[in-house]
Amino acid sequence: MAGKRQKANLALVDREKKYTLTEALEILSKFQGPKFDETINLNVRLGIDVKQADQQVRGATVLPNGVGKKVRVLVFAKGNKATEAEAAGADFVGGDELVTKIQGGWMDFDKVIATPDMMITVSKVGKILGPRGLMPNPKTGTVTLDVTKAIGEERKGKIEFRAEKAGIVHCPIGKKSFGPEKLGENLKSLMETIVRAKPPGAKGAYLKSVTVSAAMSPGIRLDANQFALGLAEGGN
Repeated sequence: MAGKRQKANLALVDREKKYTLTEALEILSKFQGPKFDETINLNVRLGIDVKQADQQVRGATVLPNGVGKKVRVLVFAKGNKATEAEAAGADFVGGDELVTKIQGGWMDFDKVIATPDMMITVSKVGKILGPRGLMPNPKTGTVTLDVTKAIGEERKGKIEFRAEKAGIVHCPIGKKSFGPEKLGENLKSLMETIVRAKPPGAKGAYLKSVTVSAAMSPGIRLDANQFALGLAEGGN
């Protein structure tokens, strides 16, 4: 069954063509998928040298339509800030007791926020959180005194991105059930942020390739120029 579905989906895509955003999302909506609601992913290969300190690309943005999943937020805070975090709807709030649980293998959370004074405590589990992309960082707004704002952004669908090996950014932009319009809004918002994050030291073409795909379907190549020249052009 999966083989037939894969062949049918591949027949809808011209692997040599670079599509406009509208064309790509229309094709994506026609793909035969599994019984579950697939996550839609965006992959962007950037013209950067990740080995150079001045060419790191990292940031965060709140997607207009969220990502389609409940986000469990853990906050490292104490005193009034712990009270504030609880009032703002954090799922877990604490300090050393949370460190002990994490060291014991507990990982029932999706995002981690910390107040600056708690980073020494958080560093005790840095080797656990770091590889999973969960380590709080000022650049992504997850080390902050404004825990209410940070929790609210996570709830609304904030995603963090970072260029990994070969300069590739990989991010979810929602669920297939969102439909082309909402997925398009999310993708444009994310691409806008990635374009703005271009390092001054990057030479040549910044957007090398842009691909959108469902979890279990072929990737669809997008024309990167529609994002480099302005999101209002070419994508609609």
